[in-house]
Amino acid sequence: MKNKVYVFFAEGFEEIEALTVVDMLRRVDVDTVMVSIGNDKTVNGAHGIPVVTDGIFTEFSYKDGTMAVLPGGMPGTNHLLAHEGVRQVLLSYQEAKKYIAAICAAPSVLGAAGLLEGRHATCYPGFEEKLLGAKAMSDAVVIDGNIITSKGMGTAISFGAALISRLVSEEAAEELL
Repeated sequence: MKNKVYVFFAEGFEEIEALTVVDMLRRVDVDTVMVSIGNDKTVNGAHGIPVVTDGIFTEFSYKDGTMAVLPGGMPGTNHLLAHEGVRQVLLSYQEAKKYIAAICAAPSVLGAAGLLEGRHATCYPGFEEKLLGAKAMSDAVVIDGNIITSKGMGTAISFGAALISRLVSEEAAEELL
């Protein structure tokens, strides 16, 4: 079965975090779907860059996914946190032991959903208290079971490589670095 990754785009997402992941995954032939959680396929990033996604949230079932990815950024992270559909996808992926990845402020969404209980995680400095139930780490990328978290914009390439190492291979990840 081919891996399929859903990357969720909310108004005010961090462009580097979202697009670096999409770019890197597509370079190694991972089916990567950019999903707008709004009502329009075009989503504006935190720095005013509009991105045209592959579709809106209600157009996908997510059952065929291997991984869900949450980019950070503000107010994008707050929109992800408030979206009940995203929460349900995360909970179903956790139940199925599928991969869940979040970067920057977005690991706070995982904390709020109860997915970090007893795990190690990292996030953008200052958001540690929102990693509910987790042991906050200062590493650039933290992998704990099926949960992958990263600090932010400056760690986006390392984050993308960590996703590739889990979905494809360590070698494929290293070839991109």
